Amino acid sequence: MKRFIALLLTLALALGTASMLACGGDQNASKDFKVGVILIGDANEGYTYAHIEGIEAAKKANGLNDDQIIYKYNVPEDQKCYDAAIDLVEQGCKIIFANSFGHESYMIEAAKQNPDVLFCHATGQTAAKQEGMKNIFNYFTSIYEARYVSGIVAGMKLKQLMDEGKVTDPYIGYVGAYPYAEVVSGYTAFFLGIRSIVPDAHMDVHYTSEWFNITKEAEAANMLMARGCVIIGQHADSTGAPSAVQAKLKAGSEVYSVGYNVDMLNVAPDAALTSPQNNWGAYYTYAVKTAMEGKEMKQDWCEGYKAEAVQLSPLGPNCAPGTKEAVEKAIEDIKSGKLHVFDCNSFTVNGEHLTSYDKSFGFEGTELIWDGYFHESEKISAPLFDIRIDGITELNNN
Repeated sequence: MKRFIALLLTLALALGTASMLACGGDQNASKDFKVGVILIGDANEGYTYAHIEGIEAAKKANGLNDDQIIYKYNVPEDQKCYDAAIDLVEQGCKIIFANSFGHESYMIEAAKQNPDVLFCHATGQTAAKQEGMKNIFNYFTSIYEARYVSGIVAGMKLKQLMDEGKVTDPYIGYVGAYPYAEVVSGYTAFFLGIRSIVPDAHMDVHYTSEWFNITKEAEAANMLMARGCVIIGQHADSTGAPSAVQAKLKAGSEVYSVGYNVDMLNVAPDAALTSPQNNWGAYYTYAVKTAMEGKEMKQDWCEGYKAEAVQLSPLGPNCAPGTKEAVEKAIEDIKSGKLHVFDCNSFTVNGEHLTSYDKSFGFEGTELIWDGYFHESEKISAPLFDIRIDGITELNNN
């Protein structure tokens, strides 16, 4: 009996020691794990700042230290991206993120040469097409959902102004960076949100041909307001447009702003209604955790309100009465599947409702409409909605 008890104690001790060693090994592996981050801008630029916030959230959620995150700021969309990626590999990073569309080819090049490192690229379209490569990934958020809801905020304000007799023409302006599917998807979602409240609304889009340029964005906003636009939305990364709208409002015009990426109330305390925002932390937390655990990641990741990957910034003080309730209802309807942003019954192209579409650039031959709506970010994570619908005019898409 004593021999049996002794044997049990020995076995328990051995198992305990093995368990401690396993835990110690995991802890050491965790301490050695490094994350590389390649960014098109820095904390002064809204889009990049949102990514930095997401990485910091992932760091905290996964118990990493500051020295386990290596940032590369202001990396252009050229060979310097490849150089940055290789440097991060040489510093021991096991997973590397890049946040701009033009980074993709350089990330793929680095991934081919380093099959044991994971390379994750935001806004890209080709990870799934890289035959035999299991270490390249694309990710995005369903930001079009939040843009639609921000359109409801704008529509509620527009309706209030019309009901009060302050506005007779429901004319909206939009400052866009480039005529890419990402921007077209976003401004269309915003417009459809407005039209769910004000069916006669119409919108002009002016492109700056830059993602971040405070001066150009302000000039575009001023030009649109000079044409009579009363609300200015944006898919551009600076505070230029909201600041211009704030100045115009203070000068006596009845104009308001919907921003992007960050809360614009600091620069437009009276004019800002809200901003659709990406919560990149939802993806970064998932990706870092999955990589640390050695599990398989989704090649294309895209989530929206259900995963808390998108949101609105706090509503501004001049939002119309009932806006909060309208926003909450729309979000619940999106989550439940009752509301589809690109429902084909809500828009026309040359006066006709679409029943089929397979012409999105680079994905010709891939059907994107079924069950009565355009299935954005389902075939791949990046936006593919590049349809020009009735009611929207691009002023300078040359």
